[in-house]
Amino acid sequence: MDRREVRLHSRLRKPPLPKEALVSFALDAMSRLGVTGEVGVRFCSDRFMAEANRRYRGKKGPTDVLSFPSGEPAEEGGIYLGDILIAVPVAVRAARAAGQPLETELRRLLLHGLLHLLGYDHETDGGVMERKERRLRREWGIA
Repeated sequence: MDRREVRLHSRLRKPPLPKEALVSFALDAMSRLGVTGEVGVRFCSDRFMAEANRRYRGKKGPTDVLSFPSGEPAEEGGIYLGDILIAVPVAVRAARAAGQPLETELRRLLLHGLLHLLGYDHETDGGVMERKERRLRREWGIA
């Protein structure tokens, strides 16, 4: 089944997140990458991310994005690619430091997380993921 779906979840009250724009961006990224399936994205606090980072990577403190590939069949057919966890406070700090809008940083993190779901690993692939991510970011004008 050639279907793309992105489900965003957030219990954070602030800052307001441009959910529709982020879903559109993620769907566009999936299309440009030639991938179909479902992706779950959860926006979380530093505390939640720090716990996930400790539990799944053995690292202390929050990170900006974690990806959890699945590849299992989705409920409505197709493939569930996996989940992306994004720490909004980390993204806010990074956006401020870079002098860019929060939405730009969230798009960057979504793309990064999606590439991880597709099996790319910047820590082991000799720059393949970094080059692909840089090329796609240029196409969207993401710093």
